[in-house]
This record gives sequence, C-alpha cells and structure tokens, in this order.
Amino acid sequence: MLIHNISQLVTMKGGPQRGRELGRLGLIEQGAVLIRGENIEAVGTEEELLRKYSDEPRLDADGKAALPGFVDPHTHLVWAGDRALEFEMRLEGRTYLEILAAGGGIISTVEATREADHDTLYAQTRNRARSMLRHGTTTVEAKTGYGLEYKAEIDQLQVLLDLDKEGPLEIVPTFLPAHAIAPEYKTNPDGYTQLITGKMLPSAKIWWGKNGCRKPLPFVDVFCETGAFDLEQSRRIMTTARDLGFPLKIHADEFDNLGGASLAAELGAASADHLVKTSADDIKTLAASDTVVVSLPCTPFGLSDPHYTPAKEILAAGGILALATDCNPGTAWCVNMQFVIALSCRALGITPAQAIAASTINSAAAIQRQDRIGSIEPGKQADILLLSVDDYHHIGYRFGENLVNTVVKKGRIIPVC
Repeated sequence: MLIHNISQLVTMKGGPQRGRELGRLGLIEQGAVLIRGENIEAVGTEEELLRKYSDEPRLDADGKAALPGFVDPHTHLVWAGDRALEFEMRLEGRTYLEILAAGGGIISTVEATREADHDTLYAQTRNRARSMLRHGTTTVEAKTGYGLEYKAEIDQLQVLLDLDKEGPLEIVPTFLPAHAIAPEYKTNPDGYTQLITGKMLPSAKIWWGKNGCRKPLPFVDVFCETGAFDLEQSRRIMTTARDLGFPLKIHADEFDNLGGASLAAELGAASADHLVKTSADDIKTLAASDTVVVSLPCTPFGLSDPHYTPAKEILAAGGILALATDCNPGTAWCVNMQFVIALSCRALGITPAQAIAASTINSAAAIQRQDRIGSIEPGKQADILLLSVDDYHHIGYRFGENLVNTVVKKGRIIPVC
C-alpha cells in the first residue's frame, strides 16, 4: 500500500532525541510512505515514490498530515470499578496521601479488581484499550498493580496477554506488585517487600515462561514514594528483578524526592516516571544515563496540583524526555495522548514538535521498542496516523477533540469508529 498526498509527513527518523535536540521531526512536505506487509519499505516525497512504485495499491491521504502512531509508555490500563467519589473528596480538600491512608486510593481499586472475574476485567480493560486506539495510540505499556497478591497480579497479566493477542492495540506488559503495600501487610511493609522478592518475582518468571507466548519478560516496576516503598525497599525489589532478568522501571519523585530517579539510572532502568519533585543532582544523573524520563502531566492535572515535571531543566541537562497518560482510575482516567501533548505544551512549556517527539520515538525508547516503532522509517513497523488536519501544529494547539482520522497498525487500516 502506497500512502500518498500527505501534506506533512512527520517521520521522527534518527532515533531517540536527547536534550535540546528534542523536536527534530524529520518533516517531508508532500510526502508518501510505501508499506509491505507489516513494515515500512520506503519513505520520501510523493513525486519520488509515485514514480518509483507506480503499480502499488494506493491510499490517498487527501492532503492531510501523517505521524507515527503514539506510544503510551506508562498506564495502569487493567482495573475494575472507578473512584469517582474520591475526586469529590479531593475537591473538598483531602490529599491523595490522606485518602490512601484512610483505605482509599489504590487499595479501593485493589478490592474491586480482586473481586472481578476474568471476563469482567477483560471487558472493562478492552473498552479503554479501544478508546486509546481511536485516539491514535498504537502501542501501550500496561501495568498490573491492582492485585497486590500473586494470583490477582497474574490474573491481570493474563488479561494483558489476551488483549495483546486479540489486538490491534499492541500491549507491552509490566509486572507491578510493588504498586502499594498490600492491605494484609499494612503494618509490615518489609514483610511485603520480602514476599515480592522471595516469592512473587521468581514465580512470575516461571509463569511467564509457560504462558508468555515466547515474548520477552515483562518490565518490573516499583512505586518508590512516601507511603509506598522507601528507597531501600525499592532497591531490593529492583535488584532482585534485574538479577532474574526482568527489565526495570520505577515510579519516583511524584510527591517526595527519595532518590528513586538516581536509583533507576544506577540500575539501568528503561525509564523513571513521574519525576515532579526531582532534585537537580538526580536530573544530572539521569541526563548522563540512557534512562528515559517519562512525564505524566495528566496526574498533577487530575490532582489540581500546580507542580509538574521540570521538563526544561531535564532537557537543558541533556535528558531523554517522554510523555504518557498514566491512565488510571484515581488520578488520571485519560486515554488520549493528544490531550497529553496539548497539556504538556501548556504545563511543561514545550513546543508541539517536542511533545510529538516525546510521544513517539522517545516514548518508544521508554519501553525499549525504539528499533521497531516510534518513527516512520524503512524497516520499521507500519504504525501510522493520518490526521483530519493538514498541519501537525494542530496537535497541541487544539484539545478536547479527536484529530486522528485514520489509524494504520502493522500495515493494516484499523476501523476506529
């Protein structure tokens, strides 16, 4: 299939973009893309490709802009129920940590998710996944973490594997039993840490070997934060996971600067996520590493918190910045990366070009898939969005509507209505 008559073809060629180079679009005016099977075979101007591949079936983009499919590298996609009442509690002045301490927050979703059977959990998660696809996300990282016991965590992994198999949204799973202290261990966080390191992680690796369809091991993540896992406990969990062969991620510095960002860089984590209260020293350490900073601006937005990831400082230091929705039931029920881009332009002070790069090639790096997705280049997977507008600047400038007209996933046009 030859997609032609593209007003602006945003290729993002050249790999992840570090520091001040963020926003290099690789723009081709009046462009075209040739797809064979699931992959991209050629990219160039319309004149060049129509002349060279004159006999190919064609898709007319009708003078609209084209981008790589969005990659959402941090979500809590699989859960049951909702926490709408907590939103009202926050509006009345209760903080996130106060709600968590009172048995709300993550723990209330844990209870609902533990009680849900597979079909219920699958159906609710599938609805969110389909909505993500309609808004242009073609690959999503999705975490467990609402079970906090081995069986419930594995049940969530199974839902994610089943959804990935169904497609067309591609799901990259993360094992997150260290999302919060399990309610059964409320007064014994070290005991729960030992359960994760001594039993859950080794057992999950064995289970994955039998059920993971020969896919690479999932990421292992930990919430390094006041009220969750402290720095020493986070180190134990991440070190154990690394030694078992799991790739790593971390939630860090959402509310307090505990040193989780530097720990991520030290242990070679793929990403360190949130990073709102990150110190200058931690930023410098991250910038000297290949660990991607994943900013989640919908979370402070959802909490009415004026503090966001210090994106400009991270870029000035030479860090790799990515964006994600943090889709979750408590603070950021958002499935739309277009809104994340628009919010980032306003709250992080970055340009639409920078935000698009942070949502495609850099977010692919945050899940270690930059060699396959995140840009429109020969040899890469054909994940492409055709917009309903002719200028990429509208992504970021506009918000509250869906500007994606057509989704191409692995070379196939996906119905998104």
